[in-house]
Amino acid sequence: MKVKIKKLHPDAVIPKYAKAGDAGLDLTAVECVNDDGKHITYKTGLAVEIPKGHVGLLFPRSSVYKTSMSLSNCVGVIDSGYRGDIMMKFAFDSNSKPYAVGDRVGQLLIMPYPQIEFKEVEELSSTDRGKGGYGSTGS
Repeated sequence: MKVKIKKLHPDAVIPKYAKAGDAGLDLTAVECVNDDGKHITYKTGLAVEIPKGHVGLLFPRSSVYKTSMSLSNCVGVIDSGYRGDIMMKFAFDSNSKPYAVGDRVGQLLIMPYPQIEFKEVEELSSTDRGKGGYGSTGS
């Protein structure tokens, strides 16, 4: 699939797969903004044109464990109509070791999604699990 991408910053790095077979394209920070002492935003300097019927999903890289930071919204969502800078906001504290400009800070996955139309009903089909919620299938 070909997806249009635009550099918004001269140092922006076009995302690529680190290894053959990888699902996520690595995103590199070109700017780092310490928002409020508790959050840090990394800008990639890139805008993408996500095709209609697809969504861009932003995930932290597995190396995030080395930083003691966490992606503030857990998974970022880039809708097909968004054309702004791809950014990732992380929560951090005094023990964190933030990424530096030039580091790979996240991963982008572009995936198709179904268009959902809900049909309200009085009853749903039954299953073995039923209404069992958190922890109901074992530990």
